[in-house]
Amino acid sequence: MDFFVLPLTMLYNLHSHKELQNIGNLEILAQQVVEGFITGLHKSPFHGFSVEFAEHRLYNSGESVKNIDWKLYGRTDKLFVKRFEEETNLRCQLVLDVSSSMYYPEKELNKIIFSVCAAASLIYLFKKQRDAFGLSCFSDHLELSTQAKSTAVHQKYLFAELERLMERDVKGNQTNVASALHQIAEQIHKRSLVIIFSDMLETVSTDTGLSDIFAALQHLKHNKHEVVIFNVLDHKKELSFDFDNHPHHFIDLETAEELKVHPNQVKETYLRAITAYHKELKLKCAQYRIDLIDADIKNGFHQVLQAYLIKRSRMS
Repeated sequence: MDFFVLPLTMLYNLHSHKELQNIGNLEILAQQVVEGFITGLHKSPFHGFSVEFAEHRLYNSGESVKNIDWKLYGRTDKLFVKRFEEETNLRCQLVLDVSSSMYYPEKELNKIIFSVCAAASLIYLFKKQRDAFGLSCFSDHLELSTQAKSTAVHQKYLFAELERLMERDVKGNQTNVASALHQIAEQIHKRSLVIIFSDMLETVSTDTGLSDIFAALQHLKHNKHEVVIFNVLDHKKELSFDFDNHPHHFIDLETAEELKVHPNQVKETYLRAITAYHKELKLKCAQYRIDLIDADIKNGFHQVLQAYLIKRSRMS
């Protein structure tokens, strides 16, 4: 297959799955995103993470000095130990919300394309770090859940599954975050870093609001997993409700409900409701020591990689 590789500066200007296909495949895109990100680290406040980050770990006081990389010490004034092939430093489970609301906005770079590309970039980085990685996908039920492995074959399999997500029918798949997370918590038997990509917009009716979701997140925490949620949204549309000042026809991708309305007629009510919801979400995440990261689909994938590396450094 011939690949047309876009310059890194254009990766943030993808507007559709068709444009993504022009890059060739997810592996090519992920490689470009990660390598561009690592290059950028040298010019950022996070310069402590380097190209060698994937091949070394910090030296722990008291252990043998025989594996210290003295050349790297000469360049960084920090003690790093060479990591060997059989070392797996971390187990990561990527959890993707693949319900229909994630396919908004249609015909543009939407939440599912953003999440797929960000997840692919993390998988590429995991592989470079020789970490084990698995993938779980859910809508109103758990659709896919793999074990965490660190092999090249497993990486290719997950890339294929991620690419498949962008081809599926987007209508009518509702969301049940709580049920899926409970199942995932039962299936992951070793302590892991669980990274969730979701708009956190529940459509399965409950009387307890966010309580059911956080009961499931507590299930993960009780099993000693670390949890990071990337709250994937189109901030301009979904948080600011920034629509042109003329009548619009809104269609719910999950329930097919329709509403014809002038945005200014409902904007104040919408903003009040979404602001209250996200305030509660952030407060509960802080209460349960869950990292909640706002991920605006218009701000590129480096925001995800940076948040992951910060989390990983805190776990070391």
